[in-house]
Amino acid sequence: MKINAIIVEDEAVSREILRNYIGKYCPNVILKGEASNIEEAYELIQKHELDLVFLDVEMPFGNAFDLLEKVEDRTFETVFVTAYDHYAIEALNSHASYYLLKPISIDELIKAVNHVTEIKEKENDLEHKILKPNITSAEGKITIPQQDGFEVLDVNDIVFCKADDNYTEIHLANSKKLVSKTLKYFEDVLSEYPFARIHKSYLVNINAVTKYKKGKGGSVVVSNGKEILVSSSKKGRLLSYFK
Repeated sequence: MKINAIIVEDEAVSREILRNYIGKYCPNVILKGEASNIEEAYELIQKHELDLVFLDVEMPFGNAFDLLEKVEDRTFETVFVTAYDHYAIEALNSHASYYLLKPISIDELIKAVNHVTEIKEKENDLEHKILKPNITSAEGKITIPQQDGFEVLDVNDIVFCKADDNYTEIHLANSKKLVSKTLKYFEDVLSEYPFARIHKSYLVNINAVTKYKKGKGGSVVVSNGKEILVSSSKKGRLLSYFK
């Protein structure tokens, strides 16, 4: 699959190195342009239908996060390229698909491009479709503690679980329950069932997913109508559940 991309980097030498690496080692990437600041980058994003943006973090008159905030309904993937590894957490929170440290490793660059290519191929296959899980409906029950004992829930009735500090909201079709357990606890308890951690705050029943939508990091619509953001780092795993 061909990947339309741009490079956003204020240093000419760094742009040249990345351009040459892409040309030599990533033949499926088609560079549509280069930008040295966020204003030039924004113009290129508006002009082209992009799959990928190689984005330096620190630039004149703003940074990468300022640029991403300006772009509404972002459908491209982002690979951050920077010399400062302390940006890693913020990068992931801004839905970066990959994070490359300077000087750029050719192997890591190839991994980043392959990762984005896989995501875009799966998105294209699933675009405008109602998703049907490639798994059988799981049967089982779990218990959730209450002051006077516990309540039994059918796993299939759970639409999604949402983190709330050290609590978890369990969302059913028409109701929700607040439980004094962490989301990681329920991720472990439900590991044998078709549940996927699609975001740091959400654990979703795959059988409840009705649609996948492109966006900043992508999102899913579940059976109760809720639309839930998908972290870029979790997107590949989510899409692997579907054909």
